[in-house]
Amino acid sequence: MLTESDRAFFRPKWRRVVVTLFCVAWAILEWVSNEPIWAMVAAGITLYCLWNFFYKFEEETDEDSPPIS
Repeated sequence: MLTESDRAFFRPKWRRVVVTLFCVAWAILEWVSNEPIWAMVAAGITLYCLWNFFYKFEEETDEDSPPIS
């Protein structure tokens, strides 16, 4: 579950993409290095990123943003 400060930090989509791609690369590196336990850990973190950053993430809409004065 992401806190409000986490959501604010990950609001730009590029940050969510970079973190997720890093986790994918980490999982691949661990599989290639024949470290299945760490590969499963990295794959689990990747799935967590995919779920929270892309499926459940609430994008800020124009109605949610405060008016500009």
